Amino acid sequence: MSEAGLSAAEVGKEIAEHLEKHGNHSDARSRRITIVEAILLATVALLAAWSGFAAAKWSTESRLELSQSTKHRTLSSQAELRAMEATNFDASTFNAWFTAWVAGDQKAQDLAARRFTDEFKVAFDAWLATDPANNPSAPKGPTYMPEYVQPDEEVAAEETRLADEAYEHGAKSGETADDYVRITVLLASVLFLVGISGHFRIHSARVGLITVSVLILVYAGYLLIVAPKPG
Repeated sequence: MSEAGLSAAEVGKEIAEHLEKHGNHSDARSRRITIVEAILLATVALLAAWSGFAAAKWSTESRLELSQSTKHRTLSSQAELRAMEATNFDASTFNAWFTAWVAGDQKAQDLAARRFTDEFKVAFDAWLATDPANNPSAPKGPTYMPEYVQPDEEVAAEETRLADEAYEHGAKSGETADDYVRITVLLASVLFLVGISGHFRIHSARVGLITVSVLILVYAGYLLIVAPKPG
């Protein structure tokens, strides 16, 4: 995420130079304009400091949330791999049992059954209850039973949900940081307009630049009010 900010020290320097350059004018109207310009510069300094802080804060928040999303995505992948390995093991033990069952080897059947995992044993018993030897509509095997649940599959699904949620929050925080950067750019334009206004000797030109600066400043202030605040 991009970051931008106006240094309060730089703005303060601009105020001091502005007052030094224009504060000695004998024209009362010119002095009043100079005071308004100084007030605008001071206001910009305060708002820019807050906007820069908020942009940095939201940018950091975005990076942390995206990092959390990556972590949950990794945990989800690990859980999926464990679930696949467990399913393959359950399938191999069932194939051994089925081969022994077809051959009528009870001893081999018992040996294979002892290797069943706890999750598979529940599904296996439920599958046997459907009388698969005589029931043509029985499920193809225990893994097709609703009782067959892999805990790691549930872990993977939950980690995926957390990853998606963290990513959405991170993307939103990044957009908010960019919004604050745009506000800071608006404030920088006010600083520029007020800075060049002092180079004009025609009062109407200075007033015009100040008017535009005030409008931009009000708009930037409104954006700062409605923007989400850093936690």
